[in-house]
Amino acid sequence: MALEMERPGVKAPSLRATGRVARRQAVSRASHWVLFAVSISGLGVLAFLAYDTIQLGGARLVQDWPAFITNYASRFPDRAGVRAALLGTAWVIGLTVLFTVPVGVGTAIWLEEFAPKNRLVQLVRLNISNLAGVPSIIYGILGLALFARFLGLGPSILTGALTLSLMVLPIVVITSSEAIRQVPSSIRDASLALGATRWQTVWHHVLPGAIPGIMTGVILAVSRAIGEAAALIMIGAFAFVSFDPVSWRDRFTVLPIQIYDWTLRPGELFKPEAAAAIIVLMVVVLALNLTAAYVRQRFRQD
Repeated sequence: MALEMERPGVKAPSLRATGRVARRQAVSRASHWVLFAVSISGLGVLAFLAYDTIQLGGARLVQDWPAFITNYASRFPDRAGVRAALLGTAWVIGLTVLFTVPVGVGTAIWLEEFAPKNRLVQLVRLNISNLAGVPSIIYGILGLALFARFLGLGPSILTGALTLSLMVLPIVVITSSEAIRQVPSSIRDASLALGATRWQTVWHHVLPGAIPGIMTGVILAVSRAIGEAAALIMIGAFAFVSFDPVSWRDRFTVLPIQIYDWTLRPGELFKPEAAAAIIVLMVVVLALNLTAAYVRQRFRQD
């Protein structure tokens, strides 16, 4: 097909946008660069804080390794360690995951696969979404009133784990529901057509397909719970513990509360200890996230 030649004296049509379309494109380009600058600014602040923390606490870790991990808290900076806080964190987070994952995933399965489609269920979904945005201090007050006082558990490890479970449960329910919803309906239809029951379909086909998304929710929940201090302070968790917690009835402290206590000390004596404890907490969170990401990737490959 021959190309049409441009006629003499006739101006070729321009492809450049004009009027309202041009303004929209300009706003779109400006928004792109503004959001990019905001992202770079946030990453820059995060990089600066990480560098400052590692510079201040890295020397403390290297100088007293592994004494900083094996020593208890002390009023002397050179003898202080995070042993009790590290063990308390392991206890609380372990029980929190044990309580949260079955209840959260089970609730999501019921909402997506078995619950009737009516206004009551819609109200339950709305309330779960709202609970995800409630401040942690409110959960601390609830844990103090319900678990510590009404049930008589006191400021124990079990009280802390139950309080954190209430706090992160909406996150697990929401992300698990979304993951289950993303499983193609054709898989359910094929399983039911072959004679499988509703529960067999969910257990053998829907749930394995939703595991990667569920693990994402678990990662988010654990990351929020392991850095929580306000809710645990409300239920009476200690800042100074010089013994190993060996039972769910024991009193405890966790790494965020230990860091908070050291940063409140007057002067600069405990600032390196606080920075070193922050590094330990970041390593623990990173290790948990990498483990969950590995499990998620394995299920995704299968």
